[in-house]
Formats: sequence, structure tokens, C-alpha cells
Amino acid sequence: MRILVVEDDQVTQSFLKKGLTEQGYQVVVASDGQDALFQALEGDFQLIILDRMLPKLDGLTVLNTLRSAGRTLPVLILSALDSVDDRVKGLREGGDDYLVKPFAFAELLARIEILLKRSSHQQPTENSALTVGDLSMNLITREVSRQGRPITLQPKEFQLLRYLMEHPGQVVTRTLLFEAVWHYDFDPQTNVIDVHVARLRKKVESDDLAPILETIRGVGYRLVDSSVR
Repeated sequence: MRILVVEDDQVTQSFLKKGLTEQGYQVVVASDGQDALFQALEGDFQLIILDRMLPKLDGLTVLNTLRSAGRTLPVLILSALDSVDDRVKGLREGGDDYLVKPFAFAELLARIEILLKRSSHQQPTENSALTVGDLSMNLITREVSRQGRPITLQPKEFQLLRYLMEHPGQVVTRTLLFEAVWHYDFDPQTNVIDVHVARLRKKVESDDLAPILETIRGVGYRLVDSSVR
């Protein structure tokens, strides 16, 4: 099991690397947010231990970027920020667990074991895919196609489409989409959802393809099977 430890405090970083290595884990370390993001996107890790307060990029920015890129590996946030609001924010941004410093190493190991076990049970099979009519999404390769034609999506567009495909035929409110894709409270004044849906619609309904993404005025959106319209 390979673990990425993201910690700028050298004493804590060395302690974690030594302790986890002694437990049989392969440990890679990063001391700032930029390096952490690069390592996490390019490397093959089973878990990330992530400090919140980091130079160059803060931990939550790293976490949000990873989730936007579709990285679903478990992330254990390790932070001195211990208020309820801090913990809730970390979990809402995509953290799987939150451990406050100072911590007992035995507890850290127990939390790692639980996260790894949970992750192994949730890993999709090679055939994991979503299909709505002639629209297909491979959850492993992140390939999307319609009638066999490949569709290139940006990370947020992929997440948005995935959520809609997981709820075919259902009216999904803008509030639900905001929480599911952007992971923070809905701001009724923003048009970020409308902008992303417009971009997504151009891609999945391009050329001679039938409309499949409906706007339910004043409520949200619905993805439908064009073959049963």
C-alpha cells in the first residue's frame, strides 16, 4: 500500500514516514501543496494523509482539485484546526476522515486501516459503467461517448454528467447539483451551474444528436433517454 503524506512540518513528516514505513506501508512525502497535487495526480497511491495549512496551495484546495479531477482515493485530513466548522468544511470538501493534531499514532493507524478497507470494498470493477440510452460513461477510464462518438469533458463536466446519469429521468435540483459537484452550500446568486450545463449540453447534443438534457424551469435539470421520448 502506497501512502502520500503531505505535511510541511519536517518533524511531523519524518515521524509519519518512519512510523508508517515500520508498519509496512510505502510512503512518499510532499512538503507543499503544489508538490502534493502533482504527486497525487501522477502517482499511484491508495491513501493520502493531508495537512490543511500548507505553503503554495492549502490542503483544501489540493483536495478539491483532486476530487474535481475524479480522484476518489481516501484522504485523511490531519490538521491542528480543531473547531467543528473546520472539521465539517474538511469533510464537505471531500475528505474521508479528519484527525486533529496532536494525535495518537495508534489512532491514526486504526483510521488508515478502516479507510483502506472501506475503499477496497468500494472499488468499481473493470466493467463499471453508466448508460442512459445511447450515452455511455466508463467510470474506470473516464471515457464518455454517445452513439459510439467520444466526448471530451472537463473534470467538473464529467462529475456533473455522472451525477445526472446516476439519476436518469429524475429532476435534479440545482441545489443538489451544487452540493454534489462543488461540495459547498448553494449560492442562489451564482450562475456556475447554468454555465457548466450549457457547456455540457453542447457536447452531449452536438451535431445531429437528439436532445437528452432537459431544463426544468425554476427547478433544475433532467437527463432522459432519447430513444423513449
